[in-house]
Parts: sequence; structure tokens; C-alpha cells
Amino acid sequence: MERIAALPRPELLQVADAVARDKGIDRDEVLEAMEQAIQKAGRSKYGHEHDIRAHIDRKTGEIQLARYIEVVEEVENEATQQTLKQVLKKKPDAAIGDFLVDPLPPIDFGRIAAQTAKQVIVQKVRDAERQRQFNEYKDRVGEISNGLVKRVEFGNVIVDLGRAEALLRRDELIPRETFRTGDRVRAYIYDVRQEPRGPQIFLSRTHPIFMAKLFAQEVPEIYDGIIEIKAVARDPGSRAKIAVLSHDSSIDPVGACVGMRGSRVQAVVAELQGEKIDIIQWSPDVATFVVNGLAPAEVTKVVLDEEAGRIEVVVPDDQLSLAIGRRGQNVRLASQLTQWNIDILTEAEESERRTEEFRSRSNMFIQALDVDDVIAHLLVTEGFSSVEEVAYVPAEDIADIEGFDENVAEELQTRARNFLAEQDERYDQMRKDMGVADEMAAIEGLAPSMLVKLGDKGIKTLDDLGDLAGDELIDILGKDAMSEDEANAVIMAARAHWFEEGK
Repeated sequence: MERIAALPRPELLQVADAVARDKGIDRDEVLEAMEQAIQKAGRSKYGHEHDIRAHIDRKTGEIQLARYIEVVEEVENEATQQTLKQVLKKKPDAAIGDFLVDPLPPIDFGRIAAQTAKQVIVQKVRDAERQRQFNEYKDRVGEISNGLVKRVEFGNVIVDLGRAEALLRRDELIPRETFRTGDRVRAYIYDVRQEPRGPQIFLSRTHPIFMAKLFAQEVPEIYDGIIEIKAVARDPGSRAKIAVLSHDSSIDPVGACVGMRGSRVQAVVAELQGEKIDIIQWSPDVATFVVNGLAPAEVTKVVLDEEAGRIEVVVPDDQLSLAIGRRGQNVRLASQLTQWNIDILTEAEESERRTEEFRSRSNMFIQALDVDDVIAHLLVTEGFSSVEEVAYVPAEDIADIEGFDENVAEELQTRARNFLAEQDERYDQMRKDMGVADEMAAIEGLAPSMLVKLGDKGIKTLDDLGDLAGDELIDILGKDAMSEDEANAVIMAARAHWFEEGK
């Protein structure tokens, strides 16, 4: 850098070309860095208060140094500004906002000035290089990249990608996996961020998409879009599940991913340090997908609860440990894969629970409707689970039960409605004894039993109820009591008097 002033003009452009090629950045960015360096040296010589600018001719390499003075109405800085009146003597056609340009003689770089110029150029080139790296890699998030291990620091692996460095953190490495300097590594680019010390490229070998991308490299049908990877769940280094779907009915997606004698899946397993991979047929039917996801365990029955996002799976007694897996691994991965919470029961547990439910519901009907156990058992067998259902379903639904007729249906509904009315009276009296306001009872959607629960929690006035959020009300009343929309409607009704008072 100390020889800049002595360089023949074209040689300055040659230096810029060489730096641009070496660093992989734009030639103009290098020349702009040189201009800023010369400009800084010029300000050091002529005074930092002046607006001194440098320009390098892009064709000849000639350096032009000049002082700029702005034409203004009122001078705030005498070093960089002059009034129109002062300027008109030198430049009759000047206008406010124009600049007067005074050429300055070329600078002879001293040792300190040259050192300063060098630092500016180095910094600017480094900044441009970092920006180039960020622009190049920000669009490569989601790709697999190959590189060489440059060094290992505290278990974190620094990877040389060729035109940039990337970080493979210790927690993104497969357990028990070690790398040494010079090792070749393949990883997934999951994030590229601008940070104060430059762009940071983050790699992962534990990310579920890493495995999906490896399959796409090994299975041409995935790359071509004939087979689609619908979901992936991994326990890195131990076990994984991948759900695949074929858009061509003549191609078996599982067989294509396994490959001839397992060649394709084994290539992925080898890259993932022996991770066992279950390849599963994806299905739009949730129950079928969950059954497939729990493979290799056999499933005898599935019960869906869509509102709670849960699914109960019944397996033979001898399949329980296989379905759950070591430390719950199989069911955990199946749950991640399907996005459903999975509860596993054995046939014996399910039978016992079903018997207990049948007995408790039968007892409820016996006591509430004052009927014998035969009638109660018939109601439960037909799917009735509450007194409210008996009271308010169409009468023919009860009359159609074998052994019942219209008279029996009418009598059962009368008894059910009387029971509910008496129950509401009891709850209403309890509500009054607790001090829950009558205005609360007038809100549509709040049954007397709900008012008792609220009073038990100290919520006794409209203001108390209005201070709640929808999810808090559901927590108090129970998840089955009302939906989120209904809870919000109740709370808004409780708050209505606030707005009336504010008028």
C-alpha cells in the first residue's frame, strides 16, 4: 500500500482486479475502498473539517482529489459551506444545493498515511467479502453442503465450505460422532445470520430435514417429485421414522426408498452413523397413519379425539413394550411424525377401563332416572353417556332401542328433565349461598353448575368474570364445558356493563 502514489495509473487498476479476483468480490467495491483510503489520507493532510473526496478513473486509473463546498442559504459550517452570494463571484450560474469543486494536487503518501490507507482498504475489502458470503449463502438455507474440517474448538466444528467458513455446533452433531482437522463433512445449512463479526453460517447433522435431503440425494424418485417425503422424526444417532407418499400408483414409495437389497437406505444409515430408519407409508387417514407410524408394533384398535388432538391406540398385551419402545422411543417418534399425542393401552387395560365406564354410567342412570339396571345397561349400550342426552334427544331415538316403546321413551325423558331441574335448583341455591351475583346467572351460556364452580374460585361478580381471559375460564370450568369462542362470548357479556358505564 505504501507504493500507491508511485504506481503507474493502469497498475492501480491491475491491483484492484487482482484483489477482486482473489477475494471473489466486485472490482468497483475494491476501487471504492481505495478511494476512501485516499480520501482519508487527503483529510489528514488538508484538515478533517474539509469535505475532501477522491475519485479513481475506472478506465485510466487516474486519481483525482478535490475539495467540495456546498452552496447554501445560511452557512452552518464554514469549512464545507458557502452562501450563494459568495459563490456567484466564482461561478455565476451556481444555485443552492450545488457544489463547488476545487481540485487538489496529488498526495505523496507518507508512511503513516500509507498505513492508514492500507487499513481502510483491508477493512473495506473484508466487509465486502463478508457481504458477498452472506448474499451467497442466505439463499442456500435448506441445502446440504460439503466441506472440510478446518479446526475443532470446544467440541464445535469449524467447517471450510470453500468460499466461507461455517459452524457445526456440538449440539448439532450426532451423539458420539467425532471429527478431526482435514475430515470431509456433509451437513445441512439451517441458518445464515448477519452478526457483528460477520455472517455466520450454521450447520446441522441432527436436523430432521438433513435426513430427508440425504434420501433425496439417494432416491431419484424423490428428487423427481414422484415420491414425496411428508414427515420426518429423528432421535439422532439412534432411530428415525420417515413417512413417504407416492404420486404414481405403480411405484411403491417404501420399496423405492429402501432400494435393491437395502442399498439406498443403507447409504443414508452409513452417513448418519448407523441410525436405524423406519420408512413408513403416509396416509391421509389419521388412524391409518398412526398405525403405520407405530410399526413394527401391531395395533388392534384406534380411538380418535380430534378436539384434544389425542389418539388412543390399543395393542395386544405382548406388543406393549414393542409399541412403546426403549425409553418410550417408538411412541415418541410416532407422535412427532404424526403430530398427534398417542396414548397406548393393552387390550386388558382397555377392556378393564371400558367395563369401569360401563358400570359408572349405568349407576348414574340408575340413580338419576330411578330405573333398574337392565334399562340403564341398555341406555349405555346404545351410546348414551349423560342425563342431558336422554332429556333432550328426539324421543324416537330412545323408542327405537330394542325393548323400549314411545311410552317408555316419554317416561325416561320426563324423569331426566325433572332430575336436571332439581339439580339446577340445588346448584342455584348453592350459588346464592356462595354470594355469586344474580347478574352472573343472567349471562347466557353459564349453567348453574358452572356458576358454583366459579363461586368456588372466588369469581362472584361480573367484574370478577370480566377480568378473566377465555383460556382461564375454560381451565376453571373444564375443557369439555365450552369452546374457546363460547368462553370469549361469556366474558364479553360480563364486560358489557363497562362500556355502558363509560358512555
